[in-house]
Amino acid sequence: MIVVNKANEPTGILTLRDVVDRVALVPGALDARIEQYMTPNPVTLPVQDTAYAAALAMVRHGVRHIVLVDGGKLAGLISERDLFGLQSTGVRYLSAEIKGAKDHSAVSRFGGDIRDLACRMVTQGVAVGPLTAFIASLNDLLTERIVELEFGAAGLRGTRWCWVVMGSEGRSEQTLLTDQDNGLIFDAAPGQDAEEARALLLPVARRVNQALDRAGYRLCPGDIMAGNPQWCLSLDEWRTRFARWIDSGSPESLLHGAIFFDLRALTGELALGRELRGWLAAHAPQNPRFLHQMAGNALLNRAPLSWLGGFRTGADGRLDLKLNGATPFVDAARIFSLAFAIDESNTERRLRAAAPVLKLPATELEAWIAAFQHIQGQRLRRQAECLAEGRAPDNRVDPRALNDFDSAVLRSAFRRTRSLQRRLALDYQA
Repeated sequence: MIVVNKANEPTGILTLRDVVDRVALVPGALDARIEQYMTPNPVTLPVQDTAYAAALAMVRHGVRHIVLVDGGKLAGLISERDLFGLQSTGVRYLSAEIKGAKDHSAVSRFGGDIRDLACRMVTQGVAVGPLTAFIASLNDLLTERIVELEFGAAGLRGTRWCWVVMGSEGRSEQTLLTDQDNGLIFDAAPGQDAEEARALLLPVARRVNQALDRAGYRLCPGDIMAGNPQWCLSLDEWRTRFARWIDSGSPESLLHGAIFFDLRALTGELALGRELRGWLAAHAPQNPRFLHQMAGNALLNRAPLSWLGGFRTGADGRLDLKLNGATPFVDAARIFSLAFAIDESNTERRLRAAAPVLKLPATELEAWIAAFQHIQGQRLRRQAECLAEGRAPDNRVDPRALNDFDSAVLRSAFRRTRSLQRRLALDYQA
């Protein structure tokens, strides 16, 4: 039940849980005004917002309903069941438990709980958009809680810091197989230089990395983590490093750009992360040579289709749905975002923001996004299948094991990959 004022603006919400917990067993409660037992100031979102935003709000605020408004007026309601198709206790329970965890041992076990619930959602056929929103939101919440526990006890003496995430986590596109890609941006306290600030932050960051590893988020094989001095930098140091990558265009710079340019500020002094993203959005378009090199590098990884339209598999007879399936979309969307100063890290949102600049027909845009989501869904199903069989999850699928329908849809998705890469090659003459 949504409670509104005379202007039809939501002022409260009364749910079944409110009735059970606060009304049913209280003598005389049924005669009280509803405002006495409602939850005031409900969480709201504009009705034009995305399902991802609703999922993220539910997880962050630990609620099961989001009130939708249009110009501040009541427009509707969306529930956890609408988004996830699960028992309504799942996301709310996990988010509340994570936010209330008092120590690392309590937080660590929730990594497994998140994956278990995600696997159930995969098998229930939950749509890829809400599913990846769910995974990203709870992973964010778990990481934030670990960071809060460590940094809250560190006594950093006025040093400002921002924990940033990169790669798939930065794009909010994590699957069931993921490792860490994170870093720290800091601003030294008065009277403190960068080396002194770094010396204080690194031991804390390493403890966070280890705690995330215990929760099931593997240490990055390439050591792209905040506990590495290379990725624990002041804002000026990050800008200098990004500028060097953009201006040099070396193979190493292109590799780093594919990871670090998806950065997203997660917790701490978020303004530091926003400032770095703003600087990147302004600086990258000024170097078309770097964008050309990134496009050429991205086009080395072609859709796995033969000239006759059959699947082109690896030596093991399987398709790599990450490298040859999802990555071409991710790479192209990143290049468009850098070229057009789009301040987004998520692949779908980058493509949608770039479409008007590219003068892309709506039908083609939606085909690209549908293909990307289909490939992501196939990756999630493959990973869930591996976990159910007690094996380490991977992204490799044998096309001979697909039925005719799934095979045809996957071929169609890869053809959309080709059309996206043709556009990339045309725009950047790569």
